[in-house]
Amino acid sequence: MHFSFWEKTGFAVLITAWVLWGSDQIGDMLVHADELAENAYKIEVADAGPTEGAVVEEKIEVSAVSLLASASADGGAKVFKKCQACHSVEKGGPNKVGPNLYNTVGGKIAGHDGFSYSDALAGKGGQWTYEELDQFLKSPRDYAPGTKMTFAGLKKASDRAEVILYMRDHTDNPPPLP
Repeated sequence: MHFSFWEKTGFAVLITAWVLWGSDQIGDMLVHADELAENAYKIEVADAGPTEGAVVEEKIEVSAVSLLASASADGGAKVFKKCQACHSVEKGGPNKVGPNLYNTVGGKIAGHDGFSYSDALAGKGGQWTYEELDQFLKSPRDYAPGTKMTFAGLKKASDRAEVILYMRDHTDNPPPLP
């Protein structure tokens, strides 16, 4: 009798499968593995705080004011592009959706003539100090709940510091840096 290549291959695969299955069955009959009632090794760990030399990570919030010395107004010009859709910063520039920001640093909060501010921001009072600008740029809605400004804010302190310096460069008589 003459068998084709595929018949021989199929027969070889079938025999191999039977041998493997049979070996598994014989192995199960010869070796009985019993589950342990409890772990063979007990490891007891005391609940202790961090050990000496262990690094404990704490999220330290950095203020943009502390980064003003290392920031650059040129970098602020790049970051300010996010603001240009709603604000201008040129002397005598127009109000857009938001007010013109020329002379903002050191100026009165909600004090740009010709712009209608939200009651939330108009009620703040005071001056735009570096600290106030840092808090406002971080999250306008947290700084003045109810503000009309829909921008989420600049989360990176380095970005806020650079924008503050950029706005400072667009101020006639800026207050001295802290």
